[in-house]
Amino acid sequence: MGRDVAERYPVARDAWREAEDVLGVDLSRIAWEGPEEELTATHNAQPAILVHSIAVYRVVAEALGDVRIAAGHSLGEFSAHVAAGTLDFASAVKTVRRRGELMYRSGEARPGTMAAVLGLADEDVERVCRDASVPGEECVPANYNAPGQVVISGDVAAVERAIELARSAGARRALRLNVSGAFHSPLMAPAERELAAHLEGVEFHDPRFPVVSNVTAEPVSEGAVARDLLIRQLTAPVRWVASMRTIRSAGIERFVELGPGSVLSGLLKRIDGNARAQTVGTATEVEAFIGA
Repeated sequence: MGRDVAERYPVARDAWREAEDVLGVDLSRIAWEGPEEELTATHNAQPAILVHSIAVYRVVAEALGDVRIAAGHSLGEFSAHVAAGTLDFASAVKTVRRRGELMYRSGEARPGTMAAVLGLADEDVERVCRDASVPGEECVPANYNAPGQVVISGDVAAVERAIELARSAGARRALRLNVSGAFHSPLMAPAERELAAHLEGVEFHDPRFPVVSNVTAEPVSEGAVARDLLIRQLTAPVRWVASMRTIRSAGIERFVELGPGSVLSGLLKRIDGNARAQTVGTATEVEAFIGA
């Protein structure tokens, strides 16, 4: 994860070193050598993903040219704000490490889970969640990822009921995800409060270019607003479909996905087949992007 980029580009390696100095953790070893269960622990995965994304951004920043607007899915919104200059890299690394710890702790205090529902309209998934919820056990939509693809989140029993209701409603698939908590749901309220306290000591600037919020699906151009929405994001659904449509409505045709994987590019194709997306996460992809 990010090793080939760091080995080829010193500026990328410096990003990993800076993060390790900030955290006092050998993050590159975890990301590059594992074991996998150590990397996928949310307090390690979140800073590792952010560092990989920003390392790539630093390498290709000049080649990117004039960035009109940015967005990031869940944790990725922090990466987008670092790229936009809303908060500095060191503060973001410390914050997402803390965010991961708080999310894991909330999951231990009130066990929850998430599930992917495929093949149902948004309103049908919302109805399934309402029907599956009872006092003390709730289920809510957590990620509106693409048309016909919604992730739900909540108490284990409520999510299990929602899975069965979704199947009865005609879902093509409904299956639990391997996660440590009910992210983007009311079960993350304790983490939200503690993240708010943490961010009181973090300086936010107005971004150089707008960053679309997961919470509102609208562009954010003020640092104070960004801070509030990054806090609210922990318990609010990720409105990814609406966010991509907001960007497209601004006349944007070309999207560049920076960091690990190509999930967002795949989702974009399902949201709008006319948009052009390019993944830039490996050394080969970085070299091709700069060369082009």
